[in-house]
Amino acid sequence: MKTNRIMDEIRATITPEMKLRMEMSVSIANRIYDLLEEKHLSQKDFARMMGKTETEVSRWLSGTHNLTMSTLCKISVALGEDIVEVPTRKNELAMA
Repeated sequence: MKTNRIMDEIRATITPEMKLRMEMSVSIANRIYDLLEEKHLSQKDFARMMGKTETEVSRWLSGTHNLTMSTLCKISVALGEDIVEVPTRKNELAMA
C-alpha cells in the first residue's frame, strides 16, 4: 500500500485518546446512518424530526462532530433505538 509521509507524521502525533474518540465518533455516526437507512429516512427527514438544519445533521453524520449526551438521547428517542449502549455493572455490594 502506498503511504503518504505527511499523513504518517500526523498519525504518529495522535494520542490513543484522540484515536479512540475518532473511532467512537465514526461508529456513532455510522449507527445513526444505518438507522436512518433502516427506517427509510433521509437526512432531510431526520433534520426535520430533530428540529435541526440539514447542515447540522450532515455534520453529525460526518463523524467529526462531538455529540453531547443530551443530543445522543434526543436522537435515540427520535429514532426509537439506542445509539450508544453502555453495559451496566451489577452492584457488587447488593450481592454481598
